[in-house]
Amino acid sequence: MGATDFFEPANGRNLSRAFFNAKCKAAWEHGHREYSGTVYDKDDVILIDEPQRSLPEATRLAKELLDARDPRVFPKVGPAGALPIETDGNQPGWLFFGLAAC
Repeated sequence: MGATDFFEPANGRNLSRAFFNAKCKAAWEHGHREYSGTVYDKDDVILIDEPQRSLPEATRLAKELLDARDPRVFPKVGPAGALPIETDGNQPGWLFFGLAAC
């Protein structure tokens, strides 16, 4: 069984709600099966840092963390990482990322 990177932006009134929204979106798009290779497979999330970034900047940092095998997000059985992102809406946003089994 392998693993794949995922990058899923989502909005919500707080980190927990946005994580729930990201998981629901992934389940809708990829089904409710284990080993989907998406954020749906993650049970926990860890906030990496606080400064808001644009989505492209956050994605670049997320890729760097995965390439560097950052222990906060590298194990496919570990938590998803979260980086705050700028949004156009009235709710905060986060980029959820990590490795998921596929």
